[in-house]
Amino acid sequence: MKSTINKRLLVCSELVRDGAILADVGTDHAYLPIYLLECGKIKRAVLSDVNQGPLNKARENSEKAGFIHNVELRLCNGASELEPYGATDYAICGMGGELIADIIDRAPHLKNKNVNLILQPMSKQELLREYLFSHGFEILKERYVTDVGKHYVCILARFSGDNTPFSDADAAFGKIDAFKDALCDELCSYVGAKVESLERAIAGKRLGGFYAEREIVLLSELKDRMKLLGTEGD
Repeated sequence: MKSTINKRLLVCSELVRDGAILADVGTDHAYLPIYLLECGKIKRAVLSDVNQGPLNKARENSEKAGFIHNVELRLCNGASELEPYGATDYAICGMGGELIADIIDRAPHLKNKNVNLILQPMSKQELLREYLFSHGFEILKERYVTDVGKHYVCILARFSGDNTPFSDADAAFGKIDAFKDALCDELCSYVGAKVESLERAIAGKRLGGFYAEREIVLLSELKDRMKLLGTEGD
């Protein structure tokens, strides 16, 4: 019986290349690599975590699934020690965007045009995009998903060597091209949540006697983007 994974990780799995060697950074229970091994999408995986407990659970789950010989388990902080394992795709999912940016920054070998990064920030998405845009990484795709009432973005990035000019709106929501390439229903749900969040922030600042200039500008830009795509976001 094949493993099942939640919608958030399923969308991340779709961004992994066929035949990849996957590094799952912060693997926790190893759900993503086990699923990809069962599907035959990846050849092998290196599973890393900063804590021994989750790594023990990853080992146990890999054994139960029959893939213990297809995985390497490493107790380490981030991705900086994973270069010798020859991973072609790195999944860094389920943590804050600021931490993901720090993990990438501490692993110089990820600045490689042949390495794909599958990134799923739980928060601070704008800080992760800012880091990628200003440190030579190109965002190739973004995928949006709603899972158990929460809205997530999954980012596919790769080092290009060229810094990308960006606006506050690009950092907050992603480039307009990412919107054009997204599935309409998931995008509308994601954007709707962003609109509600900005409107709450604006209302909260007004109650406190402050003018929410940044939030008002971002809200206007987000609505303009949706109109441009012929989809209402509010």
